[in-house]
Amino acid sequence: MKAGRRPDPDPTPMATTPPLPTASRDGPLRVVGIDVGGARKGFHAVALSDGAHAERFSSADPRALAAWCRQQQATVIAIDAPCLWSVDGRMRPCERALHRQGIRCFASPSREQAIAHPSDYFGWMLRGEALYLALAPSHPLCRGLPLSGPCCFETFPHAITWQLRGGNAEAAQKRHQRRELLEQAGVALASLTSIDWIDAALCALAAHRIASGASCLVYGEPDSGLILVPAGPGGGASSQGRSSARQQPAEQPFCNLVPP
Repeated sequence: MKAGRRPDPDPTPMATTPPLPTASRDGPLRVVGIDVGGARKGFHAVALSDGAHAERFSSADPRALAAWCRQQQATVIAIDAPCLWSVDGRMRPCERALHRQGIRCFASPSREQAIAHPSDYFGWMLRGEALYLALAPSHPLCRGLPLSGPCCFETFPHAITWQLRGGNAEAAQKRHQRRELLEQAGVALASLTSIDWIDAALCALAAHRIASGASCLVYGEPDSGLILVPAGPGGGASSQGRSSARQQPAEQPFCNLVPP
């Protein structure tokens, strides 16, 4: 892959995204959301079955987590970690698109920069990479919509909160705001005892909505990684954001490609 900044993709909205075909699953729609941490914290995963809390799992081993996801018969897996590295050490297009809407996020480094960092600052991203690789045989990385079968994709809890709360996402209130969104969606909160579990459940909620055919936003382009987020009130980008993506009728499920 040649280094250097790619041209920004055409901001044409993507096609209507239907729910996953029933042939790709048998029984309830099961999804998993995963919060990725460093070596000590490890991974936190929450499974939803038809939108309701089903199971949770934590491990420092990406292969054990991938095996658990398969045991859960997850159709779609949403992961809070970069799915691909920057090719030039600068923000990926998906991250630039988030920033244009006022949604702040980490800038992913190149893999070489991550490995060379003296304090392992990007170690959690390297563990995210290991997880994507462990999932690849059964849940390949999503490269576009509509979804056609089991897969995984990158998402971002702050962006999910931003969209579902109409542009009101405060870092200082993230625990309260994210719990509130899960409660409104009918997800049981009793076992979500830390922000790691809450974020994993919020990622699972994003996976459930997107797999069910709900409106969503797609940030970036496939070669540098997509970030998928459920659309907020009105079906598109938050009115408080600065996206130039063209709006679609709110009553029809769609996915907008947000320009960097």
